[in-house]
Amino acid sequence: VQLQASGGGLVQAGGSLRLSCAASGRTFSTYTKGWFRQAPGKEREFVATISGSGGSTRYIDSVKGRFTISRDNAENTLYLQMNSLKPEDTAVYYCAAASVPLNLQHGNSYYDSRRYNYWGQGTQVTVSS
Repeated sequence: VQLQASGGGLVQAGGSLRLSCAASGRTFSTYTKGWFRQAPGKEREFVATISGSGGSTRYIDSVKGRFTISRDNAENTLYLQMNSLKPEDTAVYYCAAASVPLNLQHGNSYYDSRRYNYWGQGTQVTVSS
């Protein structure tokens, strides 16, 4: 079982990037999936999550209106479209999957990285000012 993240790179402030996370080894169509990021010297933080069907999404406040999480279950792939990037978005971005579906309607358990039991290797996003 593997998650492979890609799509990171160097971009100027205001630019866009699209991250992808391809899953292999099993079908993740029912799993809650998410993106986390970790900047140098900081703890890993939640960015966005999406339900198994793709019908529900949640975002950290700092990326609302700029980032869009989506999934293609037929292709077993997760995406994160990032627009209007800011230097503070610079981090290693990780995709993750939770085999026990998370409740996106109540509470904030989806913020907790310990709820996700599959992780990709990370892809570097660097936003220059």
